[in-house]
Amino acid sequence: MADTTDVDPRIASAISHWAPRFVANGVPLADFEEVTGSLTRWEDWCRAWSARGEVHESLGHRALASGHTLSAGEHLTRAAVCFHFGKFLFVDDPQQMREAGRRAVACRNAALPLLDPPGERVAVPYEGTELYGNLRRPAGAERPPVVVMCMGLDSTKEEMHDYEQRFLRRGLATFAFDGPGQGEAEHDLALCPEYERPVAAVIDHLQTRADLDPERIALWGVSLGGYFAARAACFERRAKACVSLSGAYERKTNFHGRPPLNIAAFLYRAKVDDLEAAAEVSARMTLRGHAAGITCPLYVVAGSADRITPASEAEKLAAEASGPVVLDIVEGGNHVVNNYWYRYRDQTADWLAEQLGVAGD
Repeated sequence: MADTTDVDPRIASAISHWAPRFVANGVPLADFEEVTGSLTRWEDWCRAWSARGEVHESLGHRALASGHTLSAGEHLTRAAVCFHFGKFLFVDDPQQMREAGRRAVACRNAALPLLDPPGERVAVPYEGTELYGNLRRPAGAERPPVVVMCMGLDSTKEEMHDYEQRFLRRGLATFAFDGPGQGEAEHDLALCPEYERPVAAVIDHLQTRADLDPERIALWGVSLGGYFAARAACFERRAKACVSLSGAYERKTNFHGRPPLNIAAFLYRAKVDDLEAAAEVSARMTLRGHAAGITCPLYVVAGSADRITPASEAEKLAAEASGPVVLDIVEGGNHVVNNYWYRYRDQTADWLAEQLGVAGD
C-alpha cells in the first residue's frame, strides 16, 4: 500500500467518495485495493485501471475461445467496469478518457450476447444524432414491461449490470442508455437539464418494438440520473412509475463542498469553460415548480450521510410530487447508498415489479 502522505489528494478523494460504489457495481474488492493501493499520482489512474481491465478482458477472450460463453460474458462485463472506472472522472486527459471509454463499450458490447439473459445494443434517434443503450429482456417473457435507466454525471450504461440483473430476475426488461453528455455522448453533446427530451426520444423508440409492452414503462435514475428520471417524470405521462436514487431536487450553482473531480467532470460534460457558465447550466437543473407534475408512483431513496446530495433534496421532491410517494432515507447511507446497497436495491426492484404488474417471487 502506498504511503498515504504521498498520495495525490485527487486519488484520496476518489477513494473516499466512491469506494463502495466500485465494489457494489462489479469491481472485485482485491482489484480495488490493489489498483488504488499502487497509485500515488492521479495522472496514473486511468492507465492503472485500464491495465486491470485488460486482465479481465483477456480472461473473457480465453473463456470464449474454450466455448465457455457464460464465463466470457461475466469476465468481459468486469473488464468493462474497470475500463469505465478508469475514465469516469479522468477528464484532464481526454485522449486517455476516450480510449478507456471506447474499450469499456467494446467489452460490454462483446458481453451482451453472452449474458443470461442476453442483451442487444440499440441506437435511438435523437435530435439529428443517436443515443446508445443496452436493452435486455427477461427470459421467457414475450412482451415484458421495461425500466428506462438514466445515468448520472459520471455513470454509464456499462456500470449498470448489478441493477439490471435485479430487474431482470423479476420479469422486467431494462434499457440503460447514455444521454447527452454521458458515456458515449459525453464528448460531443452537452448535458441536458431538460431531460424529458432524451427520455421522450427513448420511449418513442421503445414503443415501436413488438417485443416490449409499450404501456408499461418505468423510469429509474441514479445520482444526477435521479434528478433526470424525476425531471422526465414531471412531463412524461407514459411513465407508469419512477425511482430516484440520490437525485437533486435543485442543483446548487456555487459548487461549494463538491469534490474537485466532480466539478471538473461537470465542466467537461456540460461543455463549459468556467464555473460561471457551469452555474447557468446547474440553475436549469431544478424540479422546483415542476415536481407537482409527477403523478405516477414515485420511490425516492437518499442517504442520511450523503456528502454530495443531501437527504433534504429527497424530502423536497417527495413533498412536492402529486402521486403516491415512498420516501426511503437510509440512516448512514452515503451517496446512492452504495455502502448499504442491500437496503434499497432489491426493495426498489420489488416495488417497480409491483407497479408494472409483474408477479414477484
